[in-house]
Amino acid sequence: MSDDIHEVYAVAYATHARKRSENYIFGDPHDEMTSIAYYVWVIRGAHGIFVCDTGFDEAAARERGREIIHPVGDGLRALGVEPDEVNHVIATHMHWDHAGNYDLFPNARYHIQDTEMAYCTGRCMSHPMLRIPFSERDVLAMVKKVFAYRVEFHDGVEEIAPGITVHRIGGHSKGLQCVRVKTRRGHVVIASDACHLYSHLNEGRVFPITYSVGETLEGYKTLLKLASSPRHIVPGHDPEVLTIYPAAKAGLDHWICRLDVEPEA
Repeated sequence: MSDDIHEVYAVAYATHARKRSENYIFGDPHDEMTSIAYYVWVIRGAHGIFVCDTGFDEAAARERGREIIHPVGDGLRALGVEPDEVNHVIATHMHWDHAGNYDLFPNARYHIQDTEMAYCTGRCMSHPMLRIPFSERDVLAMVKKVFAYRVEFHDGVEEIAPGITVHRIGGHSKGLQCVRVKTRRGHVVIASDACHLYSHLNEGRVFPITYSVGETLEGYKTLLKLASSPRHIVPGHDPEVLTIYPAAKAGLDHWICRLDVEPEA
């Protein structure tokens, strides 16, 4: 197999029950209860182990009223990956639910967009509304990694390794990036919060926490261009991902699924 072909996994670690209307700007006519899922993603291939986002821990879950089902470290170990074996962490953005567990990966180099780091440490954080999705602890931890020479900055589109590229999308957070991965079934795009739910992409709708509505909507077009097909786009918080894709192996149903194989639904 070529050295630019990778395995990709979605590892669910937490959940949050909420009204459907909370997922969309302008709400939703269906006011039933639903849920969103929280994931980190694992990319594995000839160039090492890459983790996309780091999730949050129990302390953050209590603060924000979320429920951790499986700690992130347990999910990695279920795939046979020890956190200290992770070579690279791709930080799609610095929101609290994607940038916690900052001591879990002691040997990894972190990859972030210039724009995102400037955003979460700059003048916009003086506005309480824009600061809501950020955690001071997580931001300070990333600053410490910068001073420890463990952070690589990216500007727009860049290759992390053969078959793995990052692409600045913006929208939900000013420096949000998605990750395009070459797999045996084509190019899979880990959208992270460039697309929270399948319905956002399919219906042209937008999640309420958004730096720029315009960039979010244009970002959907970018995701579609980057992916081999719409079925190759993996949204950041949709529980359906766990039913659409097969479990990584026996016993991991509704916990860890494999994204580099064809969907089952």
